[in-house]
Amino acid sequence: MLKYTLLPLKDNLHILIFLRYLYKKTINSGMTKVKLNRIKSVLAEKNSSGKDLAYHLGKTESTVSRWCTNEVQPSVETLYEIAKFLNIDIRELLISTK
Repeated sequence: MLKYTLLPLKDNLHILIFLRYLYKKTINSGMTKVKLNRIKSVLAEKNSSGKDLAYHLGKTESTVSRWCTNEVQPSVETLYEIAKFLNIDIRELLISTK
């Protein structure tokens, strides 16, 4: 049978701080971020802004910014609405896999 021993509170705190540091370092290094959309590029090509898109979709500028940086991805339905707004084929908003 395995015995578990708790480290002193101070040591546990140091471990948590170190794990948080590693997590942030991983996130900030881009290791987990995969570019899946081209929303930012297409907005620039169409001389439109994230603010315009946010207003049209009824979303916050912060949400659109997170899509543009590929921090999060919009739903397929939202991609369809973005494509309609920009008057493009929805496939132009996605990064090709080939």
